[in-house]
Amino acid sequence: MQTSENRLAFAGLRVLEIGCGAAVAYAGKLFADFGAEVIKLEDADGDTLRRLPPMLTDTDGEAASALHAWLNTNKRSVARAASSGAEGDWLVALARSCDVILDARALDEGVEVLTRPVYAGEAQEGQGHTPIEVCLTWFGESGPYSAFAGTEAVCRALAGAVYCSGAVQGPPHLPHDIQTAIAAGVAAFSSATAALLGRADGSRRYVLSIHEIAFSLVEMEAGMVQDGRHPLARLGVNRFCTTHPAGIYETKQGWIGLFAHTGPQWAALCAAIGHPEQAEDPRYASGPTRIVHADEIDAFLIPSLRAKTAEEWFDVLRAEKFPAVIVPTMAELLQQEVHRQRGAFVAVQAGQTAFEGPVVPLPLGEAGPLAGGRAAALDEDGARYRNVASLTPASGMAPAAPDALPLRHVRVVDLTMGWAGPLAARTLGDFGAEVIKVESTRYPDWWRGTHYTDAFYQEKLYEKNSNFALMNRNKLGITLDLTRAQGRAVLFDLVAKADIVIENYSTEVLPKLGLDYAVLSQVNPRLVMVSMPAFGSGNAWSTIRAYGGTLEQASGLPHHTGFPQDPPALTSYAYGDPVGGLNGGAAALLALFVQQRSGKGRHVNLSQVECMLPMTAPFVIEQSVHGSAAPRGGNTHPLHAPQGIYPCAGEDAWVVVSITNAAQWRALLNVMQAADLAQDPSLETAAGRRARHEEIDRRISAWTGARSAQSAMAELQQAGISAGEVKPVWTVLDDPHLRERAFFKATSRPYIGEFLATTPWFRTPAATVAAVRPAPTLGQHNGDVLSRVLGMSADQQQALERDGIIGTTATRKAA
Repeated sequence: MQTSENRLAFAGLRVLEIGCGAAVAYAGKLFADFGAEVIKLEDADGDTLRRLPPMLTDTDGEAASALHAWLNTNKRSVARAASSGAEGDWLVALARSCDVILDARALDEGVEVLTRPVYAGEAQEGQGHTPIEVCLTWFGESGPYSAFAGTEAVCRALAGAVYCSGAVQGPPHLPHDIQTAIAAGVAAFSSATAALLGRADGSRRYVLSIHEIAFSLVEMEAGMVQDGRHPLARLGVNRFCTTHPAGIYETKQGWIGLFAHTGPQWAALCAAIGHPEQAEDPRYASGPTRIVHADEIDAFLIPSLRAKTAEEWFDVLRAEKFPAVIVPTMAELLQQEVHRQRGAFVAVQAGQTAFEGPVVPLPLGEAGPLAGGRAAALDEDGARYRNVASLTPASGMAPAAPDALPLRHVRVVDLTMGWAGPLAARTLGDFGAEVIKVESTRYPDWWRGTHYTDAFYQEKLYEKNSNFALMNRNKLGITLDLTRAQGRAVLFDLVAKADIVIENYSTEVLPKLGLDYAVLSQVNPRLVMVSMPAFGSGNAWSTIRAYGGTLEQASGLPHHTGFPQDPPALTSYAYGDPVGGLNGGAAALLALFVQQRSGKGRHVNLSQVECMLPMTAPFVIEQSVHGSAAPRGGNTHPLHAPQGIYPCAGEDAWVVVSITNAAQWRALLNVMQAADLAQDPSLETAAGRRARHEEIDRRISAWTGARSAQSAMAELQQAGISAGEVKPVWTVLDDPHLRERAFFKATSRPYIGEFLATTPWFRTPAATVAAVRPAPTLGQHNGDVLSRVLGMSADQQQALERDGIIGTTATRKAA
């Protein structure tokens, strides 16, 4: 019999997953792979994901989706009745027996369906048990877009997460579907887990907008726009807006991903390729000036890189601590030893067929995740769960007080910098945790700035970076010099009173300081610690330096972004950072849940590259099933046809159109007055339309080209067609839908003044928008934390300040 400390994290928990789509399926998968009893409620003819490639042919000749199987490991399947409303009492009884309901009905049925909770039956009052609910919508329950027909592509386009990727002349690159769904699934899982951590207060209901979650993937650019640091243009394939080189280059054999951010990194690259003199050229002195001269740099960089293989360059540049990685094909990715050692790929069983897919990237040891599993056949468990007599109601929960955040009793020590780590910690802060961000006056968060000029210190430029302000809301800020014994002693005292530490230092830093988990867990045996290096710790690649673009490069995803004639393409917005941050937050919440159950601490050894791998699932699985993965396919979709990005009237104006069913296809032909296409029986199926997509694309382009992007979107949405303007991120800041929903909040902060802050991507019925506290200035809360939390006297604090252990002003590093 398993004991409380070694059983799977969610053993004994029952979750109902209802509605279609990869987002809710992935959220359910996260629960199921950690031991929850997840009951997937499907339509009578099965989830639409059962028809999503890559497909398997089982021994009985039936085709089955391998991707569906991966998304639904370790779940139970129950089919709904063919006629609406024919379930009777069993569905209500089933819902009331659950601890959590993951509800995606609104994606297909519209947001009005959320007024009819599954567990409520005919009456909605006095039902006794109210499960935790997390509801997924395309655009939220309110606002001008709330009734829009949505798809991942449409949400992404309207969120500003498409426009800046791709060739200058367009069309922009549309990342393959499932990627936004994975991010939304992680967000839904995190919301439910936070509610479970606070279930002593009662149940909670969160409504999530996939549109707003998609915006979180480009949130960095919102800060750059407000600071005037964004080029306000699409710069081209593998061109990153703030530095160069930051892309993917062909070598003698294979592709190498480079990301030169700092001056020393640029100098190291120049020396490695045999052009040290280029590091002295003032035109290339900083990232923003190098991107202006990107063509000149590439003129000597491209031929130099073709002198060695990708593997050889990887070894050379890694020795120089330069952020470089092999950009693997799916075949190469599956063979990389580091991933094999970490168990990054697991066996999935679908019928009689087995294949490999990415593991859930939240490693908790004996608490999960399961190493793969099998997917249930349609309605395999229907008889059991339709038996009302066998369904025992869950322990009664009433709704929690609307202003009670679920993590308000949790304390977090935040030892993170940049985007991914601070986003992970911010997630806990948004759910009410007390997050104490620890910096140093000599080593402030590098997202405050990396150009350490006189102005950086004299004009306090480190307090004027909007990216830092966006990513560190809802936190307290203190400073401690952790290179000195006095600073470390204060940190030990703080850790002793904390529940969790989150850190994303290079793997060698904390052990060198004597602050690794082995030491900190002696101070606090209940401590949870989440570490977030690029490839995880304890392996041959643990010390690799990485930025968000590096993580994307290392995942192999660029081989499936863009058009066949182009090189493997980055998305151009540090994709790996927000993905790593979302997963880091989920890992922290999950580990806290296990701590709450067992009373024991643990170290979570996260790999941020591994966090990207679920987004590669269609291609990894295809490689495993068929021995190869299809090449880049542009902006098309495996099921939706037609789908693409189409030109509109005006300069660099575009609209996404994504036809998801026959009704939308007929509506499109009606809007375009294309009677000839309507009479063509070969176009009645998606397969028939895909076979003639170039012809259809020309017809759609002719229609959209006569209209503005906004007009085209409005006409198409009026007809019930999934369509969205491809919005530049700088226009998203004034998007009417997000404005009406108060997603952006005018916030005042010292040194910046008023700026637009984002708000959390979850909403509750009572509070439209969660409260937002501005990011701290350097050491702003030294006095509060040291006195209130640690009980230090004013004299003790003054002594620390005299000795330079704490402070509120950045100081130069020792030469």
